Amino acid sequence: MVIFGATGDLSGRKLLPALYNLAKQRLLPAGFAVVGAAIDDLGDDAFRKRAAEKIREFSRTQPIDERVLDSFLSACFYTKVDFGRLDDFKSLQRRLSELDTSRHVGGNRIFYCATPPPTYETIVEQVKAAAIVGGAGFHRIVIEKPFGSDLKSARELTKILQRVFHEDSVFRIDHYLGKETVQNIIAFRFANSIFEPVWNANLIDSVQITVAEEIGVEGRGAYYDRAGAVRDIVQNHALQLLALVAMEPPLAFEANTVRDEKVKVLRAIRPITEQEAERSTVRGQFTKGWVLGEHVPGYREEKNVAPGSLTETFAALRLFVDNWRWANVPFYIRAGKRMPKRVTEIRIQFKLPPHITFGREATQELDPNAITLRIQPEEGISLRFGAKVPSAGLRIRSVTMDFQYITAFLTETPEAYERLLLDCMIGDPTLFTRADEVEAAWALIDPIEAAWRDDKPPLQMYAAGTWGPPAAAKLLAQDGREWHRP
Repeated sequence: MVIFGATGDLSGRKLLPALYNLAKQRLLPAGFAVVGAAIDDLGDDAFRKRAAEKIREFSRTQPIDERVLDSFLSACFYTKVDFGRLDDFKSLQRRLSELDTSRHVGGNRIFYCATPPPTYETIVEQVKAAAIVGGAGFHRIVIEKPFGSDLKSARELTKILQRVFHEDSVFRIDHYLGKETVQNIIAFRFANSIFEPVWNANLIDSVQITVAEEIGVEGRGAYYDRAGAVRDIVQNHALQLLALVAMEPPLAFEANTVRDEKVKVLRAIRPITEQEAERSTVRGQFTKGWVLGEHVPGYREEKNVAPGSLTETFAALRLFVDNWRWANVPFYIRAGKRMPKRVTEIRIQFKLPPHITFGREATQELDPNAITLRIQPEEGISLRFGAKVPSAGLRIRSVTMDFQYITAFLTETPEAYERLLLDCMIGDPTLFTRADEVEAAWALIDPIEAAWRDDKPPLQMYAAGTWGPPAAAKLLAQDGREWHRP
């Protein structure tokens, strides 16, 4: 595995610790080697020392198993690569050829672009020019989101990648899809016969998807000010969650069958025109406030953010999936920074019974039935239903049945990158995003972005530590609903 940008933050925090944990579980293939490629002037030993420090700091499993770490580090190498210099890529090719021979890996190579998106084209062209992708073995490339900044740039990126790599060898990684709780959405729906018959417009009133973060932009001001909440979260993470909730049962849990069903959902989402954007979307930006007992600055005071920035840090959308299963069921998405807490959850709210048998007074404390799929941080599933309160009279109150991963399986949930890196090695793209998925998502988002550039609807401010601007509550109130408080 060649990691371009191997001395960067992503490599140190996520990739190297994930690979170490795969080694600890004995899941890495025989002869596996890591080749770091970055502009820093390091040798193998200096890179190994740096990798060891990052693994000790960020590995999810502690304490570190020194024997496993030493064995893993012995398979780590480093080559200085300036992405603009073809000679450096030729040096990389020579190093890889040496490792092919010494470690008997048969020319199999994965190129991981842990670098900013503007570098992808340069890396792909240099890899081709240096003949690194010729010869025996498989050659795969992994790229991080964002996959383009709109539909046009996404298509251009796909063309660039496909000039060198076949689509089956392009792994667009979205770490959300590697989370156990996200994969469990499919298991929950299709491995249990009691849920699928009620999973439709006949009984479901609405679906809410919340992706809330308590943090600000955390030093990513320059990137975030160009992206905003819709590009950073909604276009990828939130729409992927929507697709998994709404998809039809696939024929098998295989890459193309699963992804085919997700694409059908994304294409079935009712387009939001620029005029409709005013009624069905909300955008907001946080000002100073209190989060978890700490006073925090407003977005415009964050580092590398323009003083008069109009970038949204909160987005709320009302979407409809126009197909037989979901006709007229609203899907509400909200995503924001500097929220009261960090939480990602999907709430499936059911319709009220057609007739209240017990009278209104007995059911004052009764809420609609709901299933909540908690993606993070308290991973699990809860079912909300009505039960009789122990008393002489008849009162019904909502109660909750709870399943939690950590107590049910008595094991720590694996890091998403561990699963995704392993899937890439074995060539299983089920949990990676296909080109047509990316394009379908951008086709939905582009008109919204265009309307927002025309200030439709206007940007609203909300204090840090709140659940977004007042317009977000009004979006549901006009439908006679309200946001669930996680």
